[in-house]
Amino acid sequence: MEFDELSNRVIGCALEVHRNLGPGLLESTYEQCFAHELRVASMPFKLQHPLPVEYKGLKLDCGYRVDLLIDNSLIVELKSVDSVLPIHQAQLLTYMKLSSIKIGLLMNFNVKYLKTGIIRMVL
Repeated sequence: MEFDELSNRVIGCALEVHRNLGPGLLESTYEQCFAHELRVASMPFKLQHPLPVEYKGLKLDCGYRVDLLIDNSLIVELKSVDSVLPIHQAQLLTYMKLSSIKIGLLMNFNVKYLKTGIIRMVL
């Protein structure tokens, strides 16, 4: 599946969640509802996927977790914050680098219109 097709399907699922719930809830609520929409859409994903750090040939479990790993080719990092900060973008970029996944979506559900809360990132 190409990036645009995959990301568009994922964004469609996120829009459905936001349309039904609106802003103002906890990130964990959006995560669970988003996972449900991905299942309904028959999209392969992993929820809270562990991300080890490789250091000098060792794989270390440092507690990093990707919110959603879609089809082993797209990382989705969810937020429910007043505004996305540079540190949130840095977090997604770090996860992308650690996992060697070139495509990521940062989604902030705490906005009036979800399309204004989505940032696409490519390494």
